Amino acid sequence: MLRRPLLGAVLAALVAALGTIVVAGPALPAAPAPVRVMPLGDSITGSPGCWRSILWNRLQNTGYTNIDFVGTLGPQGCGQPYDGDNEGHGGALVTTVADQNQLPAWLSATRPDVVLMHFGTNDVWSNRAPATILAAYGKLVDQMRASNPGMRILVAKIIPMAPSSCAECGQRVVALNNAIGGWASSKTTAQSPIVVVDQWTGFSTGSDTYDGVHPNAAGDQKMSDRWYPALTAVLDGVIPTPPPTVPPTTPTGTPPTLPTRPPTSPTASPSTPPVDGACAATYRTIGQWQGGFQGEVSVRNNGTSPSRSWTAQLTFGAGQQVSQAWNAELSQSGNLATARNVGWNGALAGGASTTFGFVGNWTGSNPAPTVTCALG
Repeated sequence: MLRRPLLGAVLAALVAALGTIVVAGPALPAAPAPVRVMPLGDSITGSPGCWRSILWNRLQNTGYTNIDFVGTLGPQGCGQPYDGDNEGHGGALVTTVADQNQLPAWLSATRPDVVLMHFGTNDVWSNRAPATILAAYGKLVDQMRASNPGMRILVAKIIPMAPSSCAECGQRVVALNNAIGGWASSKTTAQSPIVVVDQWTGFSTGSDTYDGVHPNAAGDQKMSDRWYPALTAVLDGVIPTPPPTVPPTTPTGTPPTLPTRPPTSPTASPSTPPVDGACAATYRTIGQWQGGFQGEVSVRNNGTSPSRSWTAQLTFGAGQQVSQAWNAELSQSGNLATARNVGWNGALAGGASTTFGFVGNWTGSNPAPTVTCALG
């Protein structure tokens, strides 16, 4: 007599379960993966390396919110909240890190997309030759690319140093920095570009360090100011979101995208190049010091047709001379500097923009240059 009520109860339970399955909503799409940025170096990067806290907060405040600073080391106190993960190992020599193959384990644990490398101060202090230091740089770059073939690598000309125990260190830094540009040019690739960031020019061991080596608050600010334009150019121009015509299947290791920033890649190859009038260029001074300055130019496609390339011209009115540029091929003749896109940032969709930066010298005065641009 109890079997029929029991069967009814079982059927009711099954119906309830099936009803739950039917009304369940679809799974939410996965959020875009953040861009993983590894600060790599010695105590100038990690102990405490508060330029990282300034840089991270500036990125957040200017719309670059989908960023993850990564490293096997945690933050040290810098007086403000920030993502403090890093790979700044106090006392480390880049030659030792390379010789002992320490980097691959750090890369495996953190999987960066971008590396900011300020490394070599302790090697200079230990009188390692520039060629030896650059060979270590090269090995680390090879290991970065083995971890991520599309790694974006920002390498600093290191800040000056004047420790009381090393009278020769200042000139050794100059010798190393003078060799970095040529090394980077020979090592960079279209898939994994190397950008040289000049942290040396305008940095004073007297006013920007507390001991002739490590940056104080003013030095941290200067370092952040130098990293910012080079890093944001990479974030804007090197990690685009190509819109597919069919739903994509995202493989493991695909570079992440930045949903908070407009993509800079075109939706298709243009059939005809846009007219020059569609290009708009703006200039701003990032920082200025006695005899030197850092500038940034934004190039924007105001048209509707994608571009294949761009050229910008800067006319200086007071004899300023550009000494270094990044994210553009730049040459100067007299007062006229001409910048052309590099391999990865020439294609601009309608409404998209990219930036390039440079460091220059001035005497007397430093008025802003007149800037024009053309798309191709």
